[in-house]
Amino acid sequence: MTKKKAGSKPIKKLDAYIEGAGIVEQRNITDTLEENYMPYAMSVIVSRALPEIDGFKPSHRKLLYTMYTMGLLRGGDDEGRTKSANIVGQTMKLNPHGDQAIYATMVRLARGNGALLHPYIDSKGNFGKAYSRDMSCAASRYTEAKLDPICAELFGEIDKDTVDFVPNYDNTLTEPVLFPVRFPSVLVNNNIGIAVSMASNICSFNLREVCETTIAMMKDPEHDVSATLQGPDFPGGGFIVADEEELQKIYKTGRGSVTVRGKYTFDKESRCIEVTEIPPTTTVEAIIDKVLELVKLGKITEISDIRDETDLSGLKLTFDLKKGKDPDEFMRKLFRLTPLQDVFSCNFNVLIAGNPRVMGVYEILNEWIAFRTDCVKRMIFFELGKKREKLHLLQGLAKILLDIDKAIRIIRETDEEAEVVPNLMIGFGIDEIQADYVAEIKLRHINREYILKRTEEINSLKADIADMEETLESPRKIKKIIIEQLEEIADKYGQPRRTLFAQAFDDDDDEEEQIPDYTVNCFLTAEGYFKRITSQSLRMSGEQKLKEGDEMIFERELTGKTDLLFFTDKYQVYKTSVNDFADTKASLMGDYIPAKLEMDAGEKIVKMIPTEDYSGHIILFFRNGKCAKVPLASFETKTRRRKLANAYNDGSELVAMFELPEDTEFILQSAAGKVLIFNSALVLPKAARDTQGVQVMRLTKTELQSVRIYEEGLIDDADKYRSKTVPSAGLMAKIGIDQLKF
Repeated sequence: MTKKKAGSKPIKKLDAYIEGAGIVEQRNITDTLEENYMPYAMSVIVSRALPEIDGFKPSHRKLLYTMYTMGLLRGGDDEGRTKSANIVGQTMKLNPHGDQAIYATMVRLARGNGALLHPYIDSKGNFGKAYSRDMSCAASRYTEAKLDPICAELFGEIDKDTVDFVPNYDNTLTEPVLFPVRFPSVLVNNNIGIAVSMASNICSFNLREVCETTIAMMKDPEHDVSATLQGPDFPGGGFIVADEEELQKIYKTGRGSVTVRGKYTFDKESRCIEVTEIPPTTTVEAIIDKVLELVKLGKITEISDIRDETDLSGLKLTFDLKKGKDPDEFMRKLFRLTPLQDVFSCNFNVLIAGNPRVMGVYEILNEWIAFRTDCVKRMIFFELGKKREKLHLLQGLAKILLDIDKAIRIIRETDEEAEVVPNLMIGFGIDEIQADYVAEIKLRHINREYILKRTEEINSLKADIADMEETLESPRKIKKIIIEQLEEIADKYGQPRRTLFAQAFDDDDDEEEQIPDYTVNCFLTAEGYFKRITSQSLRMSGEQKLKEGDEMIFERELTGKTDLLFFTDKYQVYKTSVNDFADTKASLMGDYIPAKLEMDAGEKIVKMIPTEDYSGHIILFFRNGKCAKVPLASFETKTRRRKLANAYNDGSELVAMFELPEDTEFILQSAAGKVLIFNSALVLPKAARDTQGVQVMRLTKTELQSVRIYEEGLIDDADKYRSKTVPSAGLMAKIGIDQLKF
């Protein structure tokens, strides 16, 4: 609510309805977050992003249930489909979101997209491809769809009170809270969701293996899951790099990672490598982009061409291999350097009774068994009620059999229609429900033959009812029903594994061995141009070519494996390696670092620090007189991150930065002309990269102007400027600032 402008007349009509209009109220931000943001966060977690034990998110459930109510589960292979636009429009009655969001959900569930191991939607038309970034789906008015036959296992019992129904968003329809799925679909199809402060990433497993594992666990709760569940089975195939320990971690905790590798074949005649299967976490375009980048950097020289030959028959990525190159060695290089081998991170976060829980395969299957047991019990109880009702009606009809003529006479002699049922109740000693059933029998059915046929069902109904009552009281019989259904589903829909297993490469250090590691001369200019020149080339070259007004600020011999840390004025550090640069000549400008490392607009390099093993420290001096000593190891990362934010403290302007292999003396001078010499050993290192450091020069109404490493003879009477403790104010120098030649 904003304040009213000064001098404006109050709007009495609004003030009458809006209490406190025009008043600005100060509130604690935590109260605002709790009242406004927390309900949104909980809604995303519970009602949008995370799947439930039936394996579906609300958006999936609303779409599939709408298609079921539209009758799209019927029809043969080539019939029964309708335009996707019709389905999207009908789904909006349950899902209060835009048509594009609904259609995007539909596309991912479709067979044509290939994102699921067992698609729920039988599609016709262009639904895009999960393995392609650029192959987008056609508009919903052009595509057609119906439910896939496997959906019969989702909806077969939905009309038998197996699950609860709730009103839709405008209270005009009802929809199921869950699907009474007959198999653990939560593990059969992969599911990804990002909520607030949490996420879910469930990989897919082979349907037959999941069913067999569930059956084994129902028979033996101590069953070893890994004996029947080999590992994830991805829709795009590929190979899983075998890691039994990591699989056990996923089975027990629901967290872990699976390394997936693409599948390829080599044609000796054409010398072409054809990749036909890729990891589920990448796309064909991402692989091509990475390969092209490596070709430009000179890291891949084994191929003469790369082509995307994907067509209607499926994915195909072709590499033309140069003569004399080993295809297996080249592919191992691609696996190492590109997304052709990638990691699928598992996070089995599932909603159980409205609460998010990260569970392993063991726990998920136990929860599904409990859920399915409840569904079966509710189904049996529903059918039991129907049979009891039918038995009750037939028992009334049996009494009519004793004297049909009497029933006809009672109906004929009754003057008022409303008295027919009461008179039948009195005449035969039956209740109102039975009497109403008898009264509604057609005249043509009031014969002994019809009544005898109907009443013959009484004994079979009694037997069925007794059997159902016994089943409800017997957990063993309930398990038997679930097991029989799982066996039937495994036989009907089971298919061979698409993702097979491969062994990890033995030579983990192979990459390091293949990196050239000869000594080169490295140069960096003030404008940000970097050159890598071999000693032989440097001896043969003339002067260094520089941009007008530019100057050389770094010159040193380094090895190819040396990492380079580029610190910038935006408090960031960009990491690369000497081997990321090609050899050049002194007569060339070199690589422009801001462009090569994709720095932010206007970002400038303030220091480049080379390191091979991240030993030693860096020392930073700030305008406010503080100094920070940070171990280089703080900038080392396990992953190949190119950019680190918060590389150093932004509380005060950086004056100078130095490599510090070992402690040494520095000379500082303030803008007021005071000088201080101190040893860096007086400053203790801090592991945090963005530490603000400690005060080394005490400043009053001035600032630190310049710093350099102290060299003997730089200033007369140096001892009197030395300080054994920090902070220190320093002393006024007898000579001017310019004469110190900082």
